[in-house]
Amino acid sequence: MSVGAGVACVGAAVWLMGSRHHGARRARLLLAGGGVVGTGPPPWDRAVGELRRLRGRLGGEWWAPVVGLVLGLLGSSVIPVLAGVAGVPVLRRLRLARDARRERERCGDAVIALCGALAGEVRAGRQPGEALLRAARDSGGLGEAQASVLAAARFGGDVPGALGTAARQPGAEGLLGLAACWRVAVDQGAGLAAGLDRLDAALRAERDQRADLKAQLAGPRATTVMLAALPALGLLLGSAMGAHPLHVLLHTGAGLGCLVVGGLLEGAGVWWAARIVRGAEAA
Repeated sequence: MSVGAGVACVGAAVWLMGSRHHGARRARLLLAGGGVVGTGPPPWDRAVGELRRLRGRLGGEWWAPVVGLVLGLLGSSVIPVLAGVAGVPVLRRLRLARDARRERERCGDAVIALCGALAGEVRAGRQPGEALLRAARDSGGLGEAQASVLAAARFGGDVPGALGTAARQPGAEGLLGLAACWRVAVDQGAGLAAGLDRLDAALRAERDQRADLKAQLAGPRATTVMLAALPALGLLLGSAMGAHPLHVLLHTGAGLGCLVVGGLLEGAGVWWAARIVRGAEAA
């Protein structure tokens, strides 16, 4: 415990010193009127910047080997280190899935903003092509396919087809409704603004429903996290009572058996709880 606390304190001190030094240098530059102070950033600033960029590229899953190393030093065993290394791909997969989910939500919000902006432009009297150009530039709801959609709108191409291609992006499924509204309005002379209003209302209702479901599932998710953290709490309590649980788990046959069985049960419980939550989201 003392070694772990010392490592944590040293890391926090390095982080605070780097942040304070960076803030002091920024204040000096501002007070100097934007002039050049010195020939470049000092080595400490460069080192802190490189560490921050490295942390951003690696992701939070690389904390698992660090935690495993600390536990291995405390328990005088290589098993926590191996477990931490083995947990990196699992944590990376979870992080990528979380990032993909956030990107889908961001893309869905951008599509809703695009529909609302396009309806406003059409209602203001602009032609559909010009209105789409202005709305797409303001909202950015077309993602990577924005160039092809804007080219089709500017030069009289197949706008519904380009919108259908853009709808293949995760979270941009609402563009299929926009393509249908565009096709009906251009081919049959129907009101594009009215269709866009209905599409915008439907997409917003679907987003609100997902947000309400996420709020209802926040309690089960928090319960799952709390139950998953109970073994670590038990280890801390045992260490505080002087029972040396790491030594028992890592250096005795019965302890290794309990560690393996407990780890399997812990993983199965977390997987089952996550499966229940995913089933509720899918339903």
